[in-house]
Amino acid sequence: MEAKEKDFKGGATNGFVMLFVLILLLAGSIWAFTLVKEIGGIAFALGLTGVTLACIGSAGFISLEPNKACVMVFFGKYKGTFKETGFFWVNPFLSKKGLSLRARNLDVEPIKVNDKVGNPIMIGLVLVWKLKDTYKAMFEIDAQTMAAGNSVPGKTLAVAGRMDAFENFVKIQSDAALREVAGQYSYDDNDEGESNELTLRSGGDEINEELEKKLNERLAMAGMEVVEARLNYLAYAPEIAAVMLRRQQASAIISAREKIVEGAVSMVKMALTKLSEEDIVELDEEKKAAMVSNLLVVLCADEAAQPVVNTGTLHH
Repeated sequence: MEAKEKDFKGGATNGFVMLFVLILLLAGSIWAFTLVKEIGGIAFALGLTGVTLACIGSAGFISLEPNKACVMVFFGKYKGTFKETGFFWVNPFLSKKGLSLRARNLDVEPIKVNDKVGNPIMIGLVLVWKLKDTYKAMFEIDAQTMAAGNSVPGKTLAVAGRMDAFENFVKIQSDAALREVAGQYSYDDNDEGESNELTLRSGGDEINEELEKKLNERLAMAGMEVVEARLNYLAYAPEIAAVMLRRQQASAIISAREKIVEGAVSMVKMALTKLSEEDIVELDEEKKAAMVSNLLVVLCADEAAQPVVNTGTLHH
């Protein structure tokens, strides 16, 4: 989407120079009032004109800090965005709408959504965003109405009120993007055949990049940019959390048993090979089967095996 923001070309004068000029004008007006008795109506008219001009001129002062901007509107027509840092004076009939271009954090509270396979999960994110196009931010979305509750009747809407309205817009769009991304992936691997599938729990940077992309697509129309977006909360919804925990525990136990059995078989094989190579004892197939059975019981048991001394002989 093409940017619509443009620089303000209306001309800006050094604020301190104009402040000095207005002070001189006000002083001259006061001096003119003192001459009313001598000169009459002409002195009064000059003094009144000077005071009026000084009051009107005082509305033209603006002061901008770094990463602040002022959108200039002349009777409804956009004249540009002023971003120079310092103290300036511009046409007092311009409507000056202050904005902040600084990065802002937004911590989106966890929301309940359904993942790809329909499991209800709780998911939340934290993001860093900032204004990129002041024209779109001011005129493409109805920020003025959204922030009306923060303004004082008869006065220009405060910068904080506008930024809060923008933040509310970002929050709503973040919820929508979060639901969209969460619905494209499973919370975790459920089937062995899908162990290589990207999931919310294992996706990491890839999921965050996808989320950032979706957010930027939604916020582009409002002139906002997401600098970084990351999932900061991910869990099963309370109604299925206990069931899924038991499932994860069962899966962990199975995996551990597989490792134990694999190691036990390797150790039994090594024991039989050593006995055979070093000709320590001769075992027929029946004795080997009994030995294998006993070793597997000892190696795979959850508790330590109780030894039983065999006082007989292996040869009968």
